[in-house]
Amino acid sequence: MAVTCGPLDSGGGTASYAQIMRLILVRHGQTSSNVELLLDTAAPGADLDNTGRQQALSLVSRLEHEVIEALYASNLVRTQQTVAPLAQARELPVRVLHGLREIPAGHAEMGNDASDYVTTMMKWGEGDLTARIPGGENAIEFMQRYDEAIAEIAAGGHNTALAVSHGAALRVWAAARVPGFLDTIGTAHFDNTGWIIAEGSPTDGWQLVEAVGFMHYGNDPTRLSIAADPIN
Repeated sequence: MAVTCGPLDSGGGTASYAQIMRLILVRHGQTSSNVELLLDTAAPGADLDNTGRQQALSLVSRLEHEVIEALYASNLVRTQQTVAPLAQARELPVRVLHGLREIPAGHAEMGNDASDYVTTMMKWGEGDLTARIPGGENAIEFMQRYDEAIAEIAAGGHNTALAVSHGAALRVWAAARVPGFLDTIGTAHFDNTGWIIAEGSPTDGWQLVEAVGFMHYGNDPTRLSIAADPIN
């Protein structure tokens, strides 16, 4: 299943951080909830499964060319487990930012019917920023806390920072804040430990540099797989 939405704008509202930086946003490794297609969005969430742990280890070599100065994760354990091998290899601490957490499934938490969840995000893309799944966030609330997390990363003054987050959250934020993301990705599948790289700042905006781990069904699957659902 692919989550797509049109351009969003909840106002931005971030402080001024004008330094241009390279921001690497990684989706966490695979969990049992991904395999079972469960809406697992609340903390602490499922651990990485065996495949997910191997995916996390592979990030060390897959990203060895990146000069990463800071590492971040959400408050869900799967993101922290995903970044752990990188942290060990780079001898860097991991800072946990709650704002990087997944878009909550509300009353659908741990269910396997994602229709209301996806429909809500589609409404956001159509301009209904107040739509919410019962017990969840609306677009304004989500964008505010995710923008704040990204602004906090930018405020660190690093040239390159990496944050591990979640499938739906990354899609929605990038659709709103990274011009060209939707044109490039569309309805493509977002694989576990795929990533989005953008350069810019919260003040000046972001430019899409690279998107790895997105599969357009029927295309050449070079470097890509379709092993897991792109939600949470």
